[in-house]
Amino acid sequence: MLRQPVLIASRSAGKLRELRPMCLDAGIVIVSLDDAGIPEAAAEDAIEAYATFEDNALAKARYFHDLSGLVTVADDSGLEVAALGGAPGVFSKRWSGADVRDTPALDAANNAHLLQRMAGVSDRTARFVCVAAVVGDGRARTVRGEVAGTVATRVRGTGGFGYDPCFIPIEGDGRTFAEQSPQVKAALSHRARAFAALVRELSQGA
Repeated sequence: MLRQPVLIASRSAGKLRELRPMCLDAGIVIVSLDDAGIPEAAAEDAIEAYATFEDNALAKARYFHDLSGLVTVADDSGLEVAALGGAPGVFSKRWSGADVRDTPALDAANNAHLLQRMAGVSDRTARFVCVAAVVGDGRARTVRGEVAGTVATRVRGTGGFGYDPCFIPIEGDGRTFAEQSPQVKAALSHRARAFAALVRELSQGA
C-alpha cells in the first residue's frame, strides 16, 4: 500500500467529491491543492495545451508534482461526439468560449452550446473519455477510461458536473449522469474506470 499522501491536481470540487471515497476505500490518503497550500495561478490555464488527453494529463501531473514534491494524480477528460467529428474532445472544458470562471456557469454555457450544435442531428452517439496520470515515486504513466452513450435532446438532472446533464450512458437505465445517484455514476463513469485502474496501481506501491 502507498504510505505517503497523494495530491489530486484538480480545482474541480465535483471531481474531488467523486475521487475521495474511491481513494479512501483503497487506503490512500489524498490531499487537495488547497490542502497542499498551492494557490491558483494564471499559469495553470496554459498547462493543458496538447492534442491528446494523455499528454494533457501528464503535463498537469508533472506541473503540480514539481510544485509539491508529492506523488501527484491528474486527469484530462472530455466528451467526444461522433456527429461533430469527435468534438469537443480535449477542448471540452471551454468549448463554448464563454468568458466565465465560475464552474456552474461555464458548465451551463458548454451544455447549451452542445445542444445548439446537435439540434436536428439524428446520430447522437458520443463517448466520455478520461485519462488519469500519476507522476512521482518512480512513476510517470497514464490509464484510460471510456463510457459510450448518446447526447440527450435537453439538459436533464441537477447532479454531477460538466456535460453530465446531456450524456446518457448506454449501460445505464436511460437517465443522464446528472439524473443518477453518485453511486450509480461511480459504477459506470469514464472517470471512475480510469481512476479505479490508477488506484489499483497506487495501492500496490511501497
